[in-house]
Amino acid sequence: MGSTVKMLLWVWVVLDLGFCSVSLPEITDKNFIDECVREHNRARSSVNPPASDMLYMTWDEALAITARAWARRCIFDHNIYLKDVRRVHPTYSSVGENIWTGYPPSSFDTSNAIQSWVDEKQAYNYEGNRCRNVCGHYTQVVWASSYKVGCAVVLCPKGVTHFDAREGAIFVCNYATAGNMIGTKPYKSQGAPCSGCEGTCENSLCRSNERDSPKSYNWAPDWVDQDPAFTTSDYTYVSVLVTRPIALIFTFIVAYAVRYFYPNVFCYE
Repeated sequence: MGSTVKMLLWVWVVLDLGFCSVSLPEITDKNFIDECVREHNRARSSVNPPASDMLYMTWDEALAITARAWARRCIFDHNIYLKDVRRVHPTYSSVGENIWTGYPPSSFDTSNAIQSWVDEKQAYNYEGNRCRNVCGHYTQVVWASSYKVGCAVVLCPKGVTHFDAREGAIFVCNYATAGNMIGTKPYKSQGAPCSGCEGTCENSLCRSNERDSPKSYNWAPDWVDQDPAFTTSDYTYVSVLVTRPIALIFTFIVAYAVRYFYPNVFCYE
């Protein structure tokens, strides 16, 4: 091929790289859901001392919707609506929250993000129910009566407020019912695992068909932006879907025009 064709190919590569976006899982992604639930229950079943009343944790669609709605604001701070529970969930009496953020967004890993919360157990003393450092994320993960979780991760192209101005990812998990009640230990350690709760016992966690069953909600928080299709990460995804095909078409048009008006530019030997 001639130099013009090579140049056009180079332009396309640059366009392709320029519009490439980090792919983060959606709240409907089964692998993402399974990983969130698995990592939380892994931490809950391995607490030390062992818990007698630790409930098995399952996914909740509405909690994930709330987590995504708040994450889209790209603020490294807790949801300001948590105290008004009906604005964050249609049925539960209280909702808790953990937040992780980091950059570059390509570094996000669901298991590692949750593990960063679990690692706070090194700062927590169960007997004295006190923290040497930050440990509230850990105690929420292992709060015995918190049995539902919903998480979301969002791309923040302009950075995360109160954290860093560089492009990053923010990961939010919401819990029901909420943990971290002041003056209360996250779980009871008297007796054998599952001896303090009803139902079947699985990996030291109490299970119940009724409690663990998934529920669907025709609901969204009333504070969600009116045009969520063009907020934070979604704007980037839409721009990829729209701009990439346009750039490809433009490249082919230019290549055809060059071939038509300057046929000798394309050389084959």
